[in-house]
Amino acid sequence: MRINWNFIKMGVLLLVVMGLYAFSNVRNGNKRIEKVQIEFVGDQNLYMTQETVNKLLIHNYGDLTNLTKEHIVLNNIEKAIEANEMVKNAQVFLTVNGDLVAKVAQRKPIARVEGSKKYYLDEDGKPMPFSRYHSARVPLITGDVNENSLKDVYAILKYSETDEFLTKNIIGVHIAGEQKYLLRFRMEDFVVDLGNVEGLDRKFSNFRAFYVKAYKDKSLEDYHTVSLAFNNQVVCTKN
Repeated sequence: MRINWNFIKMGVLLLVVMGLYAFSNVRNGNKRIEKVQIEFVGDQNLYMTQETVNKLLIHNYGDLTNLTKEHIVLNNIEKAIEANEMVKNAQVFLTVNGDLVAKVAQRKPIARVEGSKKYYLDEDGKPMPFSRYHSARVPLITGDVNENSLKDVYAILKYSETDEFLTKNIIGVHIAGEQKYLLRFRMEDFVVDLGNVEGLDRKFSNFRAFYVKAYKDKSLEDYHTVSLAFNNQVVCTKN
């Protein structure tokens, strides 16, 4: 019986490779974290700091640089960071150099609610607490604030984000009653009575046409209220 040395050589080589791979994994798993890096992505207005995230991690895990890689569960660290009310999501990973990197995306406020409770409304339409580190310059929501009216105000503000003029100039939304919303503009003294939130595209299209004409005629200062509540027309009340 002839011995196939090629098979034997391949078997030995495979065992050596597997042994080296296992040894490398064990050695890599026993390496300690070199340092922790916190990076904020997206909106650079910081509603929390790197120190805040570091303290949160220390509170949950102690000093991470004392841990070996095999004891690091990245998914758990992400969940711990995302538990902070200022965080939208987090991505945590280990670099080849042994650093632990946490990329943190903050929540973004789009309005400030001034009701019985004071808080931000974020880009997903959810309540967001104020930050001790930064105050957002966003439209102010006043009046009859409740769950239903906030849904409507959220729809108004999300629509305004699609229009540069509205984004720059709407500084406030007053909830005057059920399905009655008044808009305050940055540069003008008049109030825009939007009515309900139905047909926003049509209403704001009519308003833009009115604004362009009144601006050209230099008559914007003549008006106290501009109502868009009626179908396909702009009704103005003069001072």
